[in-house]
Amino acid sequence: MAQAYMTDTGNGGSDHEPSGSRVRRRLAELRTDPEIWRRGIVLAALGALISLVMIFHAHLPNDVGNTGSLIETFLPWLGVAVPLLLAGAVIRKSATALLSILLTAVVWLNLFGGLVTDKSGGGGNLTVATHNVDADNMDPRGTARSVATSGADVLALTELKASAVPVYEHALAATYPYHAVEGTVGVWSKYPLTSTLPVDIKMGWTRAMRTTVKTEQGQVAVFVAHLPSVRVKLNAGFTANQRDNSAEALGQALAAEPLRKVILLGDLNGTMNDRALSPVTSQMRSTQGAAGDGFGFSWPAQFPMARIDQIMVRGIKPEASWTLPRTGSDHLPVAARVTLKP
Repeated sequence: MAQAYMTDTGNGGSDHEPSGSRVRRRLAELRTDPEIWRRGIVLAALGALISLVMIFHAHLPNDVGNTGSLIETFLPWLGVAVPLLLAGAVIRKSATALLSILLTAVVWLNLFGGLVTDKSGGGGNLTVATHNVDADNMDPRGTARSVATSGADVLALTELKASAVPVYEHALAATYPYHAVEGTVGVWSKYPLTSTLPVDIKMGWTRAMRTTVKTEQGQVAVFVAHLPSVRVKLNAGFTANQRDNSAEALGQALAAEPLRKVILLGDLNGTMNDRALSPVTSQMRSTQGAAGDGFGFSWPAQFPMARIDQIMVRGIKPEASWTLPRTGSDHLPVAARVTLKP
């Protein structure tokens, strides 16, 4: 007759304790652990600090090296600390750290959770795109052909090198019968352009323009801008004063625009979180924030960490926003589909 055997342990029990029993025993140990609330104070403090920075980032001082703007540029990346700190809290068996870091996760999700999901819709009757083509681009023809396949009705290019403009004009002519270039920025369009003028953004040379696009749904004012670059220097921090002054000038030009439908395209060298761009962002709506797929980071192209290439609208409904494939530039092109009402 067959007989089942069980190997006894030293205390007469089985080798295989049920998983439910192990969990209950572990929870009981934690409840009786007098150090569970005392351990991990440093981890808890780090979590609380990150939460405070995200909540009150607009109040961080900008007096020394524009530190506040630097943090705001890469603000979403503070979320990377959450899983790292969470792992530390588990290893340290610290309830204090765990609660603090869970709060940090809630704050991050409240600020940026909406950007993670795809908010794009199926509507739209106008597609626009913008690309900083990079003055040192070794393949301007290939870059032009790449962005021409995006399906954009209106295409804005920034950082146009004078010697490369004829290359872009020739490569884009078949797709875009209308175009205008002012200084280092230009617009290529499937619709007629009128009233094209440079926009003074206080740089001493032309890096912004305004034109009217005559669409089937009416006239649209299109602004293209390439705000000054910012630099991170060891002795000066985040130097952005010239960019900030240009943002103020661009904001004034947008505020003075008489047409109701307005689109801003270009490299603003700042994110929507950067307070320095408030003269612009306070009166325009980001297509990526309203209808984007993910964060839409556009720079640097090798490993995008920030969206400094922007598409913003006023009096127009965003339907979708996305990044385009990499070209020979150090930026990714970005595109959006919008709805124009007659």
